[in-house]
Formats: sequence, structure tokens, C-alpha cells
Amino acid sequence: MKPAIRLGAVGYLNARPLVFGLERSARVTLCYEAPSECARLLHTGAIDAGIIPSIEYLRAGSYRIVPDVAIASYGPVASVALYTRRPAGDIRSIAMDTSSRTSVALVHVLCARLFRIQPRIESHEPDLTAMLARCDAALLIGDKALVTGGSGPTEGGEVEKIDLGGAWTSMTGLPFVWAFWSGPPGALDASDVALLQQARDAGVGHAEAIAREHFHDSPEHHEMAARYLRDTIKYRLGAGELAGLDLFFRYAAELGVVATAREPQFY
Repeated sequence: MKPAIRLGAVGYLNARPLVFGLERSARVTLCYEAPSECARLLHTGAIDAGIIPSIEYLRAGSYRIVPDVAIASYGPVASVALYTRRPAGDIRSIAMDTSSRTSVALVHVLCARLFRIQPRIESHEPDLTAMLARCDAALLIGDKALVTGGSGPTEGGEVEKIDLGGAWTSMTGLPFVWAFWSGPPGALDASDVALLQQARDAGVGHAEAIAREHFHDSPEHHEMAARYLRDTIKYRLGAGELAGLDLFFRYAAELGVVATAREPQFY
């Protein structure tokens, strides 16, 4: 019997459908980390494959991607946002959530191409109050952003939530790919790929149950979370998603966020 595959997964709500039922599979062992930590574990060989931020695919020499499985969105995503007290064109500093890598890269792209600004960037733990005490705007991702709307009036002024998925699609007309399963060549075989695709299919069909379990202490979030999984997040990596991914890679390379862009290679 082959040894279990070591998989790194993201603990956010939007990744839960991709690992549905995998905890019960003898074929895999799972650990849950922030997206940036999943990428680090994969880069260092501590896991065999992981749900990694899409930009991290370009920071490794020869990764492969599990076909037709992704965390993507078309239009507003709700869980990746800039919170700002200034109009986007007047932002001079941004505190970036240290949990994120793809969203940080997307902020650089949107600042250059959509907002036409060159803000000072700081890394910061995801604490909106502390972030906005230091900078004009703050990037939050994941569950924190999902449940945090525009904060309204504060001592420092009105806070607006700028949805970065919506900003990308407004600028390009394309979906945005936030993350996918990836790993070195040979880490996964055809049966492993099928297992991950089947987990996705099962998870997509259990949005309500996943939402209830994920927010078990917050029943007021159940309906919102189920709707987010059903209607907002897209879990396939189709032609539109690949076109959006290719454009994001090209823009990131042009800005020097990554050394070079390259075409996705699949298991």
C-alpha cells in the first residue's frame, strides 16, 4: 500500500468544500494552515501537495496543478477586500494581511492598473483596527473579510470595503483564481487527482452542512456562509478561469511581483 499523501489545506470557509470527506480517507493526511503557510510548507517539502495561493505557482520551478479544481470567483468575492478611509485614488499606504500572498499580488496589480496609485506597503497581522491606525487602507482575506462589512463611521472617518474580486472582474471582464491544489511533478498520481476532484464534487453538494459546521458558534452566519459557498465561490478551473489566471500572471510579472509568468502545467 502506498504511503499517505501529505496534504496542506486552508482553514478558511471557501476551502472547506475541496477537502470534504478527505479526513476519513486513509490515502491522505491533512494539515490546516493559512494560505501563506501552506505555500511555505510546500516549497520546503514538508507536504506533498497543498491548496496554495495561485501566485505561488510562479515562485516554484516545476509545480503541477490538479486539473479543473480551484477556488475562484467572477465578480465580487466578499472575502478579499481593501478597507479604506480614503477614496481608492487617494490611498497612500496599505497594511497587508500577512496570511495572504495572491491577494497581496492582486493589490499591487490593481493599484498600478486600476487605482493608479503607488502606496507604501506594510505587512501586518489581520487586525483591522490596528491596521487602519497605521495606514490609510487595510487588506483582509478569508473569514475575517467575509464577516466584516464596511465599518461605517469611526474616529478616523468612514470606512469603505472595496471588494477585490469585483474590482478585478470590473477591470478585466474575467474570473479571478485565488488558489488551487498544486505540488511537484510525481507527487500525485491519477487516482489521487480523481480523489481530490471527487472531494470537490461532494463538498459543493453539501454547502449548507459545511456552512453550519464551519460557523457552529455563530448561527447568524449560516445562511450567509451557505450562499457564499453556493453562489459566490466557483470551484472549477475552466477556460474563463484559465484566461483570468494567465492575465493575472502576466500583470504580476510585468510589475516585478514575480520574476516571470508561465503557462499552467497539470497532473
